[in-house]
Amino acid sequence: MVLKPTQQPDRRLGTAIKTILRDLVLAGAAFDPPVIYHEPMKSDSLEQPLLAVLIDADNAHPAITEGLLAEIAKYGTASVKRIYGDWTTPQLGGWKTVLLHHSIQPVQQFRYTVGKNATDSAMIIDAMDLLYARRFDGFCIVSSDSDFTRLAARIREEGLTVYGFGERKTPSAFVSACDKFIYTELLIPEDTTESASPKQKTARELKGDSRLANLLRNALEAASDESGWAHLGAVGSNIANQAPDFDPRNYGYQKLGELMQAVQLFEMEKRPNPGGQSAVIFVRDRRKKS
Repeated sequence: MVLKPTQQPDRRLGTAIKTILRDLVLAGAAFDPPVIYHEPMKSDSLEQPLLAVLIDADNAHPAITEGLLAEIAKYGTASVKRIYGDWTTPQLGGWKTVLLHHSIQPVQQFRYTVGKNATDSAMIIDAMDLLYARRFDGFCIVSSDSDFTRLAARIREEGLTVYGFGERKTPSAFVSACDKFIYTELLIPEDTTESASPKQKTARELKGDSRLANLLRNALEAASDESGWAHLGAVGSNIANQAPDFDPRNYGYQKLGELMQAVQLFEMEKRPNPGGQSAVIFVRDRRKKS
């Protein structure tokens, strides 16, 4: 339809709209484009947690590297792997081949004072930068130095998991500050001269370890139902909450189930798993037996 010159659109409506908009602008109203909300993508259940691995070269041995990375792979993906030290000193020469083979990034930190460990501050600064990047689910701190105690606690305050790795001489304060702590002596291959894997303890030795017996019984009690039975996985989770440094390998056993069976203080029962093929293991204190 063609408008005749006498049929022009009514301009009064357009003028009224302009007046309203002018008044709103003068009143301070903001005009932003509509915001479209996107539902956050749900992470795949099979997706591994991203971990930042920070190694103190002055307080770690190259022989642990392969076992260390294999252990970390149980908990997630080592997205960042950095090692800190003064690489101009001959003491760290044994690390060079290992770093190339495992793609670990060395970070140079000069020693400004003889006899002082200069890598601590560099590690802590990098850790905080990575923490505030909000890209990681957890941190792996490899050191036997108690100076990282506050760092581990600070990372946990942000809701992230901290895995600690250090020698048995590591101060208890740093061990307790981690969600889980693994002694590096367990990570050295048995065929090397540096290996110090503990021998398998007998039932008598295990029963005589009051700390171990109390730890296992308390964890079982916390996870058990009215009949006294508890899922082995729930027992293991409770143990980890009580003692970050607990590891069956410290007693010469690879699995928690093997250790609890060897200590001869508990009944163990395999039950069919309704949701899978493998059976599940339940445990009960022998003293609860009716």
